Amino acid sequence: MEPGIAQPSAVMILPFVVLLVTIALAPLIAPLWWLKHYPKVALSLGVLTLSYYLFGLRAHAAVLHTAHEYLSFVTLIGSLFVVAGGIHITVKGEATPLVNCVFLAIGAIIANVLGTTGASMLLIRPWIRMNKYRITAHHIVFFIFIVSNVGGCLTPIGDPPLFLGYLKGIPFWWVAEHCWPMWLVALGVLLGFFFVIDYRNYLRAPSEVRSALAAPQDHWRFQGLGILIFLAVVLVAVSITAPAFVREALVLAEALGSYFTPARHVDESNHFDLHPIREVAILFIGIFATMMPALDWLQLHADTIGSPSPTLFYWSSGILSSVLDNAPTYLSFLKILFGAFVDQETIRQVHQLVQGGGDFATAASPVRDTFLALQKYHPTELQHHAVGTDEIEVAYILGHLAFNQYLLAISIGAVFFGANTYIGNGPNFMVKSIADDQKVHTPSFLGYILKYSLPCMGSMVLIVWWIFFRR
Repeated sequence: MEPGIAQPSAVMILPFVVLLVTIALAPLIAPLWWLKHYPKVALSLGVLTLSYYLFGLRAHAAVLHTAHEYLSFVTLIGSLFVVAGGIHITVKGEATPLVNCVFLAIGAIIANVLGTTGASMLLIRPWIRMNKYRITAHHIVFFIFIVSNVGGCLTPIGDPPLFLGYLKGIPFWWVAEHCWPMWLVALGVLLGFFFVIDYRNYLRAPSEVRSALAAPQDHWRFQGLGILIFLAVVLVAVSITAPAFVREALVLAEALGSYFTPARHVDESNHFDLHPIREVAILFIGIFATMMPALDWLQLHADTIGSPSPTLFYWSSGILSSVLDNAPTYLSFLKILFGAFVDQETIRQVHQLVQGGGDFATAASPVRDTFLALQKYHPTELQHHAVGTDEIEVAYILGHLAFNQYLLAISIGAVFFGANTYIGNGPNFMVKSIADDQKVHTPSFLGYILKYSLPCMGSMVLIVWWIFFRR
C-alpha cells in the first residue's frame, strides 16, 4: 500500500454524507436554524473524523496534508472575495438584450480571474441596477449559470473544484489548454437561450417606459481600480508551489493589504460583508475533514467498478455536483480516477526516481512517461525532491493521453453541472440572497430546476457531451 493512503472503515464515510445532505437541505427546510447552528454541525462532524484519523488510524501525515490543502483553498477563495469587495462598478443606461449578453460574457471571463465567488459578488449588484426596470427571475438564473459557474472553467482560480485539482497537482494552464472548446460551446448555448428569453422580456416594456427609465445614456464607472495591484500579486502568488506555505502567506498578506488600504472606500457601496466567506470557511473545515475517509475509501475500491468510460465520469460527477457541493464531488471522482487507472507499482518506482534511487534509462515505459510528465509540469518540485503522491498520480494520468479525457470529463462535469441547483456551488445561494434582499423575484428551488435548469442547462450539457465525451 502506498504511504499516505489510509484504510478507513466505510462507516466513517457517514459524517461526510450527513454533512453534505445537511448543507443541501437545511437552508431550504430550516433556514433560521441552519444560519444559527451550521458552525456546530460542520465542526462537530469534522472533529469526529479527525479524531478517528489521529487516534484510530494514527494517520497524522494524512491529516497534516489535508490541513495544508484546506489552508491553501480558503486563503485563495477568501482573498479573491476580499479583493473583489474593494472594486465597485456603477452602470447607468438601457440594458438591451445585446448589452446584457456582452455583460454576461465579460463576467464569464472575469470569473476566471476573480473566481466565480469574487466575480459574482462584484457583478451581481451592477447587473441588477442596469436591468432595474425589467429585472426578473431569468436575469438572476442566467447570471448564476454563466458568471457563478460555467464561466470559471478556464483556470484553477475560476471554480473551487478546479483549484482543488490544482492543489492535487494538475498544472495551472492545463485547464485552459483543454477546457476552452467546452467553455465556448457552453457559453454560446447559454447566451443564445438568454438572448431569446431576454428579448421577449425586453419587448414587453413600452418604448416610452424604456426610454424614461433607462436614462441617462450608457455610462460605466469603476471605483477602486487601485485594488487591482493586490489582485495581480495574488494571481502571481498562486503559481508558487515551493517552499511550503509561501503561497498562502503571500495571498493572505495581499488580502489584508487590500482590506485595510486607505484607498478602499467602496465597501459601503458594495454592501461588503465578510459573512459569506466566513460561512464558506467554516463549512469547508467540515467538508475537508469529513471527506478524508470517503476519498481514501474510493481510491482503495475504485478498481471494482471495471473500466468506466469518460461518459460515465461526465454524467456521474455532473449529476452529483448538481445536488451536492461540486468541490468535494470533484475530489471524489478524481480519487476514483486514480484508483481505477493508476498503477501503484509505477507510482512506487517513480517515487524512487524522484528521490534519486533508480535508473531512468532502464525504467519501464509507464514509469518513464510518468516521470517525463513530472519534468514537464512540476520541474521545481522535482528539482527539490518535493513531489508527493498526488502529483505523481496526476502525472501518471497526464502522461498517458488516453486518460486525459477522463480528467477533462470530471472537470467539466463538476463545474458545469454545479449551476443546476442553488446548492451545486457556493456562489449560487449568495447571488440568490443578494437578489432577494434587493426585492428581485427569484424562482423557488424546484422552479429553478424545472423552468430553467432542465430545459436550458440540460440542453447545454447534453450538447457538450455529444460533441466532446460521447464514446
